[in-house]
Amino acid sequence: MNRQALTEKIIAQKYLKRMSWNDLAKAIGRSPGFATAALLGQMSLSEDEAHKIGYLLGLESSEIALLQQVPYRGSLPGAIPTDPLIYRFYEITQIFGSTLKALIEEEFGDGIMSAIDFELSVDRVADPKGDRVKVTLNGKFLPYRKY
Repeated sequence: MNRQALTEKIIAQKYLKRMSWNDLAKAIGRSPGFATAALLGQMSLSEDEAHKIGYLLGLESSEIALLQQVPYRGSLPGAIPTDPLIYRFYEITQIFGSTLKALIEEEFGDGIMSAIDFELSVDRVADPKGDRVKVTLNGKFLPYRKY
């Protein structure tokens, strides 16, 4: 079993068992952002978390062990993404990336937003013209070291 095959099995089992990412996150006491990233192969779970997921999704012991391994991160191919939803985030970065950089540097100074000490949330915001998607990226500021 490799990580990609396990990810595909997790998605299939989630569907067959009519569970949501939020259901799985609650089962292990994690945020939906973290739990979904872990189950899609981008984070590792603790032994306890992996066993809980394994029980819920009917995973084998070798698959439960794989959930605990440090992953090879980066779920997108090197090319421009073709999935329309993922492409929108690429487009947002292309258009607003320099704006985000300028605003963060003005507020915090020279540094980066951590993707390690990081939280992600996705919320539905009601709007009379059609519901809106609110994505919150919450990362620790890491200043560049002065030499």
